Amino acid sequence: MLSFFRPRLLQTLRGYTRADFFADVIAGVTVGIIALALSMALGIASDRTPAVGIITAIIAGFLNAIFSGSKVQIGGPTAAFIPVVVGVAQTYGVDGLVVCTLLAGVILILMGIARLGVMIKYIPMPVIAGFTAGIAVYIFSTQVRDFLGLHITEKMPADFLGKVHVLATHIDTIDWTSTAVAMGSLLVIKFWPAKWARRVPGTIVAVIFGTIAVALLHLPVATIGSRFGIDAIPRSLPMPHWPQFDWSQLGGLVRPAFTIALLASIESLLCAVVSDGMTEDKHDSNTELCAQGAANIGSALFGGLPATGALARTAANIRSGARSPVAGITHSLTILTVVLVAAPLARYIPLPVLSAVLVVVALNMGEWHHFARLRHWPMSDVVVYLLTFVLTIFTDITIAVEVGMVLASVLFIRRIAETTKLTSVDERDLDYDPEHSLRGKIVPAGVAAFQMQGAFMFGAADRLESILARREQRPRVVVLGMKRVLALDATGLHALEEFHHDIERRGSHLVIAGVHTQPFMTLSKGGFVEQLGEENFCADMDSALARAAQLAA
Repeated sequence: MLSFFRPRLLQTLRGYTRADFFADVIAGVTVGIIALALSMALGIASDRTPAVGIITAIIAGFLNAIFSGSKVQIGGPTAAFIPVVVGVAQTYGVDGLVVCTLLAGVILILMGIARLGVMIKYIPMPVIAGFTAGIAVYIFSTQVRDFLGLHITEKMPADFLGKVHVLATHIDTIDWTSTAVAMGSLLVIKFWPAKWARRVPGTIVAVIFGTIAVALLHLPVATIGSRFGIDAIPRSLPMPHWPQFDWSQLGGLVRPAFTIALLASIESLLCAVVSDGMTEDKHDSNTELCAQGAANIGSALFGGLPATGALARTAANIRSGARSPVAGITHSLTILTVVLVAAPLARYIPLPVLSAVLVVVALNMGEWHHFARLRHWPMSDVVVYLLTFVLTIFTDITIAVEVGMVLASVLFIRRIAETTKLTSVDERDLDYDPEHSLRGKIVPAGVAAFQMQGAFMFGAADRLESILARREQRPRVVVLGMKRVLALDATGLHALEEFHHDIERRGSHLVIAGVHTQPFMTLSKGGFVEQLGEENFCADMDSALARAAQLAA
């Protein structure tokens, strides 16, 4: 078995019992019913049809369950992809979206093969929280039309400001019947008792009772059938097909494909971490990335949407008693069964009810409490959060993620540089171990000793360039203590080389003391150990001073 690809299904089936099977079936059926309404709503919100959302839940959910690196994760369409999906579909068409999703699937698999699963966890929280809140606002804007029953005949723009303009100019067409149905559904979902929701989720109750109320009372509100036709939900799965696409436009899909891959990886791995905490399990992050890649490729070939691990559905799966990926497989088969048996009934579902479902999703995913906490954050994190939030809403989520990541990286570099210190080894080195301190020791004439601490990387390389500028007389030997330098990169290596060449031209020598394994390996691979001479690398300050005395003599 490949080390980066170890599906949990194969592991959990060892010792799998009948009790486990029945528990998984019950959980899978429960979460499948939950996912059905949400998948239809996400399909509509993505400027496609409810059928597309259902197909994504079936295909991606099935493949995710088979290949997942998490034991109980549920995969399918999620709200995070809506801004990207709408933008790509309006720019490149439906087949362009399919190609973009395929490309994202390939990127995810390559990320898994490259074992980048752990690295995804280090994306700064302000970036994730910023674009999550921005996506929530965008989703809310897509639901205003159906929630209020606005009479809008033209196609809604993909950009946020365009949506706001169209909604504002049609606000006088508000339909109070649709608004009442939507508000009633929203209240049912929000205030449905938690103890009942464990067995019968409020979402399902709202959809069922909302549909019955509209049908029995003959309320004049838009439904799936009136908007998308009586065959809006097909009674069978489509055949997989290859998209008809102008491949000369492929270059334009690379950025949104990377955005989809990044969102899928972040959301699925965060979901896996949360599920680990709920089940006391441990997921395989690289396998999870490969599974999400396979799920997106499969979904695209069937004409579906991008997919990832869905936190709310996964939590519902766990609370319903899921024990293995069999629950995820059952979830997909449940949705498929409902579609095959009850597809004609789905056309009666009111669109204001589905809009209420997504309004609740937007309200829950925004994590609005972060705004109240901004005053307690460092100003740099506040800037990253707000900038990512604003760019997600007003420009494009791809741009928002890129700018957020770059800005967060720049600020991280700045913080690393600020923590890197270079000090003269004198009375200030009292907290060093005796063998690395000069306390009570004699420094030979013509020798200057310095201690460096922190990560000596590209953000801090300029520290070394000014090491001798502060001294009136050039020493014959410079001793550089690196006991507290735990990381060194190529720029740090280059800075050391330039520093060595500089003092060598002046007839001086360099001795390094107490270097750790990682910096030493970097120096060795870069040829600096051979260049400086192994005899000038000393284990501690005592031996470094002894070596410096020899060179200064």
